[in-house]
Amino acid sequence: MSVQRPDPARDAAAVQAATERLIEAVAALPAAAVAEPSLLPGWTRGHVLAHLARNADSLVNLLTWARTGEETPQYISTEVRDKDIADGAGRPLAEHLDDLRSSAERFALAAGEIPPQAWAAQVRMRSGKVIAAAEIPWRRLVEINFHHVDLGIGCGFDDLPADFTGRQLDALLDGLSGHEGVAAVRLHDTGSGSTWDLGAATEPELTVSGTGNALLAWVSGRAKGDGLTAVPDHPLPVLPPLI
Repeated sequence: MSVQRPDPARDAAAVQAATERLIEAVAALPAAAVAEPSLLPGWTRGHVLAHLARNADSLVNLLTWARTGEETPQYISTEVRDKDIADGAGRPLAEHLDDLRSSAERFALAAGEIPPQAWAAQVRMRSGKVIAAAEIPWRRLVEINFHHVDLGIGCGFDDLPADFTGRQLDALLDGLSGHEGVAAVRLHDTGSGSTWDLGAATEPELTVSGTGNALLAWVSGRAKGDGLTAVPDHPLPVLPPLI
């Protein structure tokens, strides 16, 4: 397993395509759909949409930090972030669409203004993790793809591109490789043939196999393991929440 190096230009183009798919799907919803529950516990679709727009703006802050060298927090505070999502959740569908489009435009503009050398700048995520600015477009792509699924409007993990699935599995599982608190398990993507070994043991005690999409749904906590098989026959292990 090797985590793919970020390519900001390629990832920004993928963000644009994924955003267009998302907006097209949301625009086809009936007006009442935004107030209905999403697949995320406690959040309506309006909460998910408001979060997606505010996430775009938060990543603009990090891009500004990288471009100017002046520290610009991703969010002012967790409290402000949560309030912005809650306050925006109940808006009409048309307002959500306008917000998605305008925040996406701001993100695209900010990414386009980054000079090549600034992609190496180090910025700090809300979680406290420090990353290179070059990772920001990829992280936006992850937000769009995962939350498109979370909306529960017809896009599932099986609809996500295979290159995205494999790369995100690499990224999520990289931090668990060799971790003593994780069961010794091998994940096997039956489509690509890729494998990932988790846990500190030399030999995995269990092999979990399935498509990359099904593995990603399980690893990310979005599914209980439907479509996956374990050898020897055993309940799937519980993994730490990753996203």
